[in-house]
Amino acid sequence: MKTEKSRLEKVLEKNFLAVTSECGPPRGSDPSEIIEKAELLKDHVDAINITDNQTAMTRMSSLAACIHVKQLGLEPVLQMVTRDRNRIALQSDVLGAASHGIKNVLCLSGDHQSFGDCKSGQNVHDIDSMQLVQTIRYMRDEGKFLGGDDIKVPPQMFVGAAANPFADPYEIRIPRLAKKVASGAEFIQTQCIYNLDKFEDWMKRVVDRGLHEKVHILAGMTPMKSAGMAKYMKNRVPGMDVPDELVKRLSDTPKEEQAQKGIDICIEDIQRLKEIDGLHGFHIMAIEWEEKVPEIVEKAGLYPRPSI
Repeated sequence: MKTEKSRLEKVLEKNFLAVTSECGPPRGSDPSEIIEKAELLKDHVDAINITDNQTAMTRMSSLAACIHVKQLGLEPVLQMVTRDRNRIALQSDVLGAASHGIKNVLCLSGDHQSFGDCKSGQNVHDIDSMQLVQTIRYMRDEGKFLGGDDIKVPPQMFVGAAANPFADPYEIRIPRLAKKVASGAEFIQTQCIYNLDKFEDWMKRVVDRGLHEKVHILAGMTPMKSAGMAKYMKNRVPGMDVPDELVKRLSDTPKEEQAQKGIDICIEDIQRLKEIDGLHGFHIMAIEWEEKVPEIVEKAGLYPRPSI
């Protein structure tokens, strides 16, 4: 049933290294902020993820922000978390997104509400992120709702999921990825990568198991703005692996030069990871620092983007 493909899917199918980025919607109803962020990324990325109430902070909906990005002629990736909606609402939003020509979706669990601005809010998790992947694939490929009824015009979605190569226990990282692939994930965006040696080991295991032939893997890259940010991510953010060497490189840099050093390190890392067998692209997450993404893409040798 799947016919029309997104630009992201076409780029990956043609074996180009894909580049995606990410924008957070505003904490208000004025769309100008998301429009300005998306314009900064124009021509330098294949698609732009729009986060879904990230860190459990209430924001403009991902779907509404995706529509604004789509109207600019850019390609959005709708993020959907299972924290806030049951299976009825999730299926409904998938249809709504498809009706606006949104063709990419990333299925996530979502940060716990205790991190956000509505700590007493109830999470839903009627289905988990893998089941959401299965649901959207079922809607697309079988043309049916979970309840069994036919969908008159099935949604045409390229379906993705996230993976963290660094979370403990490390031994289950590959089996967990394999479960997401078996659930129907067609592309994977990873957690921020700072420990390149460990990521290269993870990718070797991905290739050894043949998973790179079943799913497109995009390496998550987030430039450090300062030594303080590196220390915070190392010590306070669960599932993050920030080597001491990286913290030292930033700490040894004069404070006023640390932001540029962070950009330079990110570019170095992308150039190294470009050579890894089985990697299909990069997801550059420079939240609230979108203006730096074009510099990273250009200096890392990922520009110009291919004409599809």
